[in-house]
Amino acid sequence: MTQIGFRQAWLGLSVVSCLVVCPVQAESIKIAFIDPLSGPGAAIGEGGLKHFRYAAEQVNLHGGANGKTFEIVPFDNKNNPQEGLVAAQKAIDDGVRFIVQGNSSAVGLALSDFVLKHNKRNPEREVLYLNYSANDPVLTNEKCHFWHFRFDANTDIKMAALTNYVKAQSGIKKVYLLNQDYSFGQSFRARARTMLTEKRPDIEIVGDELHPFLKVTDFSPYAAKIKASGADTILTGNWGQDLALLLKAAAEAGLQANWYTYYAGGVGAPTAIRQANLPDRVFEIIEEIPNSAPAEFQAYETDFRAKNGGMSIWLPRVVNQLRMLAKAISEAKTENVRKVAEKLEDMKFPGVGGGEVWMRNEDHQAFQPIYVGSFGPLKAGEKFDEEGTGWGWRQVGAVDGKDTVLPTTCKMERP
Repeated sequence: MTQIGFRQAWLGLSVVSCLVVCPVQAESIKIAFIDPLSGPGAAIGEGGLKHFRYAAEQVNLHGGANGKTFEIVPFDNKNNPQEGLVAAQKAIDDGVRFIVQGNSSAVGLALSDFVLKHNKRNPEREVLYLNYSANDPVLTNEKCHFWHFRFDANTDIKMAALTNYVKAQSGIKKVYLLNQDYSFGQSFRARARTMLTEKRPDIEIVGDELHPFLKVTDFSPYAAKIKASGADTILTGNWGQDLALLLKAAAEAGLQANWYTYYAGGVGAPTAIRQANLPDRVFEIIEEIPNSAPAEFQAYETDFRAKNGGMSIWLPRVVNQLRMLAKAISEAKTENVRKVAEKLEDMKFPGVGGGEVWMRNEDHQAFQPIYVGSFGPLKAGEKFDEEGTGWGWRQVGAVDGKDTVLPTTCKMERP
């Protein structure tokens, strides 16, 4: 691919006139990053911040957005909805008009409602909430609104892909569900039960439990119950320390089972999987797998790791999100959030892992190819390990973007 062709694909812009990195004006477009930077969720929040800063740097190197650079401004919400609202108000008072958040659907729901009410009261200071990982389906169903866009597949979409893969695994007989006790974990649990029953009625659900969110420091009792149940498979939406500590406890209990997850690529989880000695027994639903990604993105991955202490891109949707935002601002020729939102609606964009990302205008839910990854010792030709373990992710399944589309109950009112 030529250099100019690569930039066209990279940004999805219709015209790229420069043959070298385009000059960018000094003025910046501020984006508030509102996620946990202290407390139990800090490692995940800090990792997310690194993703956004690097993705913004790459957008800026490729011409920015309408001739301006992106600037990521971090705010610590301590993984608390009320703290998130305080941070959002401070960001708005500081002149920020674009807010990104992803860790915790409880925070996401509070933030979404806040943005909707703020925009109704302050039409001259409207803001956009760009959601990269708060996955409760309600955000693009009953609670949908014009000012919220979700760039990650929601829980229902991911569960449909996950259970389609599980359906074909004849060795799965007994499943244990263990999830965090808040909106996302509750949604994961409910949809898992429904879809497993529909697709594999022969599977026995031998346990279904919720635990306090980011408060458990010893998962030994849970690991013991799972082992005693005879489960051959665990389905969990756990993330952050709740997943890493759960896997650690499983290793200490000698629990040998298959794990199906959404977030096993996050900070600490790969190390815990390796320590638990579970080769090719932990699976993850994700929109890009480094060892199976296109060559252009593998180069991006290599550079990201070199600049971020070996951390992998476990939030590839962040790359898509900032590229799509840059395209929308450039096409709108303004940072007016209403006009930018109109450009994001129905946008089609080349995804980082291959295939196309498109934003459904009815509910502002993004759709894209979804992959099932398995984690184990690197094989010949695989160059990306995780957290220095010598193990890496490889693709074992895929769902085309068009096959991830689920109906919505959204009744969006446009301003």
